[in-house]
Amino acid sequence: MTILNGAPAASATQLPHGTPLELFINGQWRQATGGATLPDYNPATEELLAEIAAATADDVDTAVKAARAQLQGEWGALSGGARGQILNRVADLIERDGETLATLEALDIGKPVGQPMMLDIPNAAATFRHFAGWADKITGSSIPTAGYMGRPTHSYTVREPVGVIGAIVPWNTPLMIAAWKLAPALAAGNTLVVKPAEDAPLSILWLGALLAEAGLPPGVVNIVPGAGLVAGNALVEHRDVDKISFTGSPAVGRSIQQKAAETFKRVTLELGGKSPQIILPDADVEAAVNGTAMGLFFNQGEVCAAGTRIFVHRSRYDEVVGALSAAASAQVLGDPFDPATTLGALVNAKQRDSVLGYIERGKAEGARVASGGGRPDRPGYFVEPTIFADATNDMTIAQEEIFGPVGTVIVYDDPAEAIRQANDTKYGLAASIWTQDVTLAHTLARQIRAGAVWVNGWAAIDPALPWGGMKTSGVGRELGWSGILANTEEKVITVVL
Repeated sequence: MTILNGAPAASATQLPHGTPLELFINGQWRQATGGATLPDYNPATEELLAEIAAATADDVDTAVKAARAQLQGEWGALSGGARGQILNRVADLIERDGETLATLEALDIGKPVGQPMMLDIPNAAATFRHFAGWADKITGSSIPTAGYMGRPTHSYTVREPVGVIGAIVPWNTPLMIAAWKLAPALAAGNTLVVKPAEDAPLSILWLGALLAEAGLPPGVVNIVPGAGLVAGNALVEHRDVDKISFTGSPAVGRSIQQKAAETFKRVTLELGGKSPQIILPDADVEAAVNGTAMGLFFNQGEVCAAGTRIFVHRSRYDEVVGALSAAASAQVLGDPFDPATTLGALVNAKQRDSVLGYIERGKAEGARVASGGGRPDRPGYFVEPTIFADATNDMTIAQEEIFGPVGTVIVYDDPAEAIRQANDTKYGLAASIWTQDVTLAHTLARQIRAGAVWVNGWAAIDPALPWGGMKTSGVGRELGWSGILANTEEKVITVVL
């Protein structure tokens, strides 16, 4: 692989002018109670970017009260069409400020700046547009019944907002996932308190400014960056929060579900994965390798749907291992603002060390390093893109989510064995199948236990398609009509005539 050395570009060390660093509560920017802050570092340089206001439990309470007031206030009185107009304006503003938002994500996360420009920014804007279209189309049903004590009835349902939603956003693709949580909830008339990740709050804070500019009434969306154990817990445990929407690790998701049970909050949890990619013997190997490599190395592998278990038919095994190793070696590590860079830094030192630990575990358990496997000698939280071969599905590197640029290639002899191994995991978020046999593709897709299966592609996501997982990968769905259902309560009204 190529490692770019030298000083980072000037844009890589400076925040865009006017970047908010404070809490956004009831339409106003404010310091945290007591002036608490959290440091925010640039992963590519290990330098301090900024000190971000760190919300306390009191700040979270103030934000929840502001959100609750808007349910019975200006926001609650708006028609669906009016809500949709605001969401469309948000989409326009995201596109207008796309370069700034991409810059903030590259600074905060370490990803090459072209990646959010290619995926995250367009997807966030498209998500707001999609749900702007739903805002005035959330309808109930008229249901005929046998009547009530001999009298006819008119029974119908309406869909109403869940209420105040706490949205806890991860650090890997913060703007896009914030849009996934905000847009359907706002279309349905809910209000929100958003807790960004400690390591990547900047693009979400900028989004707060865009929401205000778009005309969202004060208090409808409040943003409270801070420590998970402080601001996150306060949000989850707050008795006036009706639902928690969380994307992150299974360990934290399990804790949230347990705490939410105390107040009977609804939850939507997206908790990561260990997604299989199955390459069948008839696959277009060049296309399969290109797509598989994207599923391994996009966003440094810090993707919940990363396709990190690659099951290859024995007849194509050596060919695929060689091609994936070459793809790994071709990655260019360096400054996220250098156009030549294809692989950025991991988000922090803890994540870098975790990934390196998994690599050492893979070696110790007998897998062969076909490419990479180390840490480049340069500043920043970088890890070499790594391909393991001669692995088995019971190895740690094949069972645990690494969340880094590490792929494990496993051989199989027939499709039934591939499906058995693909399903032999506690996760069930996504999967890819590479084949030119359309019948086999449909057949195998039905057999995989995952929330999304892509054929001859990776991460074919769209705001119109439901998103979520099975098993340890989570509870519930976001996006599509499922996103509206997840953010509304169904009420039955019966009139005795």
